[in-house]
Amino acid sequence: MLFRLLALPLILAALGCNGPMGLLPGGELNGEARPAPADWAFAGDSGIVQLETRPEDPYSVNIAFTVLGGRLYINAGDTETQWVKNIASNPQVRLRLDGVLYDLRAERVMDADEIAAFAGAWTSQSMFRRDPTRLEEVWLYRLVSR
Repeated sequence: MLFRLLALPLILAALGCNGPMGLLPGGELNGEARPAPADWAFAGDSGIVQLETRPEDPYSVNIAFTVLGGRLYINAGDTETQWVKNIASNPQVRLRLDGVLYDLRAERVMDADEIAAFAGAWTSQSMFRRDPTRLEEVWLYRLVSR
């Protein structure tokens, strides 16, 4: 009974948010829309952003990003997550960074040299990040202007 009393406010709070809440996915992201920058260096080397996939029925998550050579990357490692499946169906995504929305397209990175360059940056950011070059399959995406 106590669980039900505590669960209801959490569910209502999650439904009222515009986007994901912690590890829980959310829906449509809101914010000020701006054109995608040519260079993402202003965002720093890495951080957390909100990614919205599936425009017809928005699904958003908090996700780590890495900027390398002015390009912004998101990585699911070797796990075909829900957002990865959504991108496979429709690569049109929205990214929210510091309250600003960017309409982008996710391009899966398959080039071994680009994956290796990303891996160097990715693994240097935390000892807990797995090296994508050692994975059998990698779900790595470069986000570009539409």
